[in-house]
Amino acid sequence: MLPLILLALASPAAALTLKLPAEVLDQEVRSESPGSYALPTGPFDGTGVPSRVVEGALDQRALRLAAPGQTTLAILAPLREQVVAAGYEVIFECDARRCGGFDFRFGTDVMPEPDMHVDLADFRFLSAVSGDEAVSILVSRSAGAAYVQITRVTEAPLTTAPAPAVVALPDPTAPTVSEPLDPAAAAIRAALDQAGFAVLDDLVFASGAAALAEGDYASLAAVAAWLQANPGATIALVGHTDASGSLAANIALSERRAQSVVDALTRTHGTDRTRVTAKGVGYLAPRATNQTEEGRQKNRRVEVIVTSTR
Repeated sequence: MLPLILLALASPAAALTLKLPAEVLDQEVRSESPGSYALPTGPFDGTGVPSRVVEGALDQRALRLAAPGQTTLAILAPLREQVVAAGYEVIFECDARRCGGFDFRFGTDVMPEPDMHVDLADFRFLSAVSGDEAVSILVSRSAGAAYVQITRVTEAPLTTAPAPAVVALPDPTAPTVSEPLDPAAAAIRAALDQAGFAVLDDLVFASGAAALAEGDYASLAAVAAWLQANPGATIALVGHTDASGSLAANIALSERRAQSVVDALTRTHGTDRTRVTAKGVGYLAPRATNQTEEGRQKNRRVEVIVTSTR
């Protein structure tokens, strides 16, 4: 008889402990606090996967289980019972065909191969909520193992109190003095005016991570200033990666990175989120060779593109 493994998804809230119905062979973990997750709430509808964005402390785990012969339903059913017993309400559940197959899989946040393997013809999924908390479970299998991805988002309290905001209102009778632009910021604004796109070279992401590192980025200030000076314009932030890993994983990572830049623009500079979209193209648009580390670094980037000037 295979041993039962206890999985505790740690967070500032109470841990959720699940008994897995087979031995855990491998486990990969991704944590972000604060983080966000698009919780699927319905099957692929022809244009996308309906979702509800939940924010807080994100804990995502991909597990490979020694479960030869067990069906995806046999793996998911006991986990579903435990989630319900813990006080969660299941709001959406589907199998591969009813989810939308390929379109659902690639419209959903899934950890990359080989950490999480998804058979497009044999997987099951559920979403559950409890107040402001959310849990999703994705189950699939290969010939000799089962794969389970568990994503949980709980409240993430601020670690430090925010500094009080100070607003200086200018004297309308005083002459306006323009501050000199940072040369790199000036180049971005000029590129948006003349070419319609620019590369945001100063952005920093940890290796393999989607979250933008904390920092005062001149490129984002330049983009925000350009939008303010062009109130009828909209833009897209497009993420790019090098050619390491699968295309699907890189497209997902590049889009999450672009979305984190959108979040920084709106949070730090007050940019209207409806004027900015996030897209990811993975390694499909390199600007340098992927055969050298220098080239791969140049390919890992986020670009801003003017999509409309109305």
